[in-house]
Amino acid sequence: MPFRVLLVDDHKVLRDGLKAIFLRDSEFEVAGEAESGADAVHICKQTDADLVLMDISLPGMNGIEATVEILRQCPRMKIVILSMHNDENLVMSAIRAGARGFVLKRASSAEVLEAMRIVARGGTYLGSNISDLLLARLQRGDTSIEDRNPTELLSPRETQVLRLIAEGKGSKEVAVLLGLEHNTVRSYRKTMMKKLGVNNLASLIQVAMAAGLIYTDKQGGAGPDLP
Repeated sequence: MPFRVLLVDDHKVLRDGLKAIFLRDSEFEVAGEAESGADAVHICKQTDADLVLMDISLPGMNGIEATVEILRQCPRMKIVILSMHNDENLVMSAIRAGARGFVLKRASSAEVLEAMRIVARGGTYLGSNISDLLLARLQRGDTSIEDRNPTELLSPRETQVLRLIAEGKGSKEVAVLLGLEHNTVRSYRKTMMKKLGVNNLASLIQVAMAAGLIYTDKQGGAGPDLP
């Protein structure tokens, strides 16, 4: 039987291109699509997919946060992250979240298929550029994600809330995006300030920016060589 894949990206044109890639290979079958992290979590609980190909930059819940939540609820799922960026901290975050592969959007369709094939069979896959980054990091004895990163103190949900606040969204908007009560978001803000040792919103946002919580995966680049 072919490996069943869930495609997660908020751009339909990219999902359509990826779908066309998988349709050309008899080893894979597209089991479903999602355009947000929250949708991906919901669909994973209902589908019999074997793999998830996950964009890292998604509205509301990003790909790393969605990976954590999917594996919490569906621990047998295998997830490959798709990203425009090969920042080593981003790669380390994805690996720590439980992703089994990390592929750049500029990769060829052949590399995307190879990554998915290796992960589906129980292996792990990192592109050569990514492997070089991590090897260099290991050689200099650094296996942590920025020792000075205070956001390590936060829970995954608190990190979600902090990222959205840092992107300029108000508490009510955050509550809607994450399906929370307004007072719950306000409570998260107070707890985060206490954990991070800040006493105002501006300082909270500065911490988020310094920790690299704000990034975009939609700037330039052609993506995989879609048909």
